[in-house]
Amino acid sequence: MPFRVPRPSVSVLLILAALVACSPSFEASQTTPRASVKPAKERRPAPDFALKDENGATVRLSDYRGKVVLLNFWATWCGPCKIEIPWFVEFESKYKDQGFAVIGVSMDEGGWDDVKPYLRRAKVNYRVVIGDEEVALKYGSVEALPTSFLIDREGLIAAVHVGLVPKSDYQKSIEALLGSASESRRDYRRKTALAGASQ
Repeated sequence: MPFRVPRPSVSVLLILAALVACSPSFEASQTTPRASVKPAKERRPAPDFALKDENGATVRLSDYRGKVVLLNFWATWCGPCKIEIPWFVEFESKYKDQGFAVIGVSMDEGGWDDVKPYLRRAKVNYRVVIGDEEVALKYGSVEALPTSFLIDREGLIAAVHVGLVPKSDYQKSIEALLGSASESRRDYRRKTALAGASQ
């Protein structure tokens, strides 16, 4: 049974949107993109889960080990989620060949009856599962939507975004994780080559 995230009233959403949009920090975030990736030593393991996709197949986070994953908690009624999803569709297409994947975790009360039609309309090209209370609690209760976790190739949480953040912030974080992984592999190959040459 899906975990029920309360659906806020329209008036509450309008007030919150106005406050956020008018805040100096929000304005600064629109003009100053930043890569908010934690240093490796500060990252913690992302909890594993086993949830069903729309075809009934089990999706496990552990199956994505070795990839950079954007894990997005969302709902069809969530306005900011609808802004982000086209970005995620773009990221999936742009970065998938570099070892990147998006996983959407829907927290809709209506389950697939609500989610499947939306996925078709939005032309979502990444895997989506239905979340529950257990997975929400594993990730710190997930009290606000959208909430997204960027997970590195080692399965560690490298960044957390609560609410709507600039597209460029996501993009810089993703590229930082993909780039650092590529750099690590280059360093490894270089050290291996040097060790072989010295023998």
